Amino acid sequence: MSDNRHYTTVLVIGSGIAGCTAALRLADEGVQCTLITSSSSLDHGNSALAQGGIVFKADDNDHKQLEKDILIAGHNFNSVKAVHGIATKGPHAVEDILVKRLGIPFARQKAPSECEWDLTREGGHEAPRILHCADYTGRAIMDGLIREITLHPNITVLKNRTAIDLLTSHHHAENPQFQYELENECLGAYVFNEEEERVETMFADYTIVATGGIGQIYLHTTNPHGSIGSGVAMGFRAGATVHNMEFVQFHPTAFHHHSGQKFLITEAMRGEGAKLMNSKGEYFMPGYDKRADLAPRDIVARSIVDEMLKNDDDCVYLDTSEMKHDLANRFPTIFKRCLELGIDIRKEPVPVVPAAHYSCGGILVNEHGRTTVARLYAVGECSCTGVHGANRLASTSLLEALVWADTAAKHIKQRAHLPITEELRSVVPDWMPLGDDHNDDPALIAQDWSRIRNTMWNYVGITRTSQRLARAHEDMRDLSKHLHTFYKSTPLSKRLIDLFHGCLTAYIITMAAKRNTTSIGCHYRAD
Repeated sequence: MSDNRHYTTVLVIGSGIAGCTAALRLADEGVQCTLITSSSSLDHGNSALAQGGIVFKADDNDHKQLEKDILIAGHNFNSVKAVHGIATKGPHAVEDILVKRLGIPFARQKAPSECEWDLTREGGHEAPRILHCADYTGRAIMDGLIREITLHPNITVLKNRTAIDLLTSHHHAENPQFQYELENECLGAYVFNEEEERVETMFADYTIVATGGIGQIYLHTTNPHGSIGSGVAMGFRAGATVHNMEFVQFHPTAFHHHSGQKFLITEAMRGEGAKLMNSKGEYFMPGYDKRADLAPRDIVARSIVDEMLKNDDDCVYLDTSEMKHDLANRFPTIFKRCLELGIDIRKEPVPVVPAAHYSCGGILVNEHGRTTVARLYAVGECSCTGVHGANRLASTSLLEALVWADTAAKHIKQRAHLPITEELRSVVPDWMPLGDDHNDDPALIAQDWSRIRNTMWNYVGITRTSQRLARAHEDMRDLSKHLHTFYKSTPLSKRLIDLFHGCLTAYIITMAAKRNTTSIGCHYRAD
């Protein structure tokens, strides 16, 4: 193949816990994988930022209670099959992959106990069942994965590669005979090589999309810069079914600072005794829900917004005075970052606001991570397994990513002997440049991003109405048309690809929210 055309057994797009786990499990079985990341490192996504931990088990009979907790948090809009699957498979996956294979140093009990692990509890959980590494669980898991990924002979890592579009037999095969086939097959992806400023055609027998979340299409978010919904946008364009996109979870407690800096303040702090209070020093959550500070995220986030509006405040506060832990040791990351911004969490309350945090919807997949497009899998936050329903239960996201990455790898391994044909690859052309008008103006792109983020925050945010959603639909439709024209006349760049993906994702979410007239979970309709 030419320098622009590459072939691999499995192409993994994304390098968080889902993508890395899938690649590692396949590679351990002897399957050749190519893993691409849009950054210069493998840990630039949400996974490394996860603080609270990963769901394990309170005891050997905990799976039924865990199922119940997930269904309650998800407002019973969940896939019962998927919830049962994660509750029963989860503990084994954690032990097998994270403890035995990677040796992740989860916190252990200091004194002899029936359980060797120091399990914590978060909002919505009836019992302590969450494994953690202080408040940097995601960082510890990613360190272990990156170590093994980097050394594995069956994994090729390509950095600074941004996926543009998924290749499919119905959309890209120039021989019309393939378009008469009922089954649309994914054949890999067009990928932008940022260092060399060229587009590569990457063929794969199987493609796994693991691109993470969508938070950066909102004005306020805990997500890193790459979380713009690229996987959802590409899956949608390829013809894959997307589902539950209206259910965007806003984390109740992101650090609020006049500089605009925001970072996650884990729910584990409330699980271990911290309480939300308003500017008057009043603990307000008991007035909104009987579970008070341990209510599910959607309820807490709306309660905070209501309290802020009631008191005309920019934030509320997380009071840590009744917490029994040595906060500097139990939550070292949060302690350090707050201290750098002038807040000592041992002595004063932490200013917090809600922020876009997690997408409960995504590319629809089955229990094996398969999408509705043949040879295409999706794992992690960009997928919709049905586990979360209308609202995610705290600390289930890392577990979902781990379990579905593992099952997707097993499913692909069983089919690795069925490659796409050389004939099919031969009729897929390389990327054709769309235009040569050098109008990739940073000011124009910044303005378009500002329009997307403000529209989504104000109209498709924590509280929605028919009028707001109608306005958002108009704005996103018009911007999408404009960007299609702009996209066709301008040479590709990473920032242009990201803008195109982000705009399409915003439009998909807006349409889903507009269609769903029922107020449920993260999708709260005030009318």
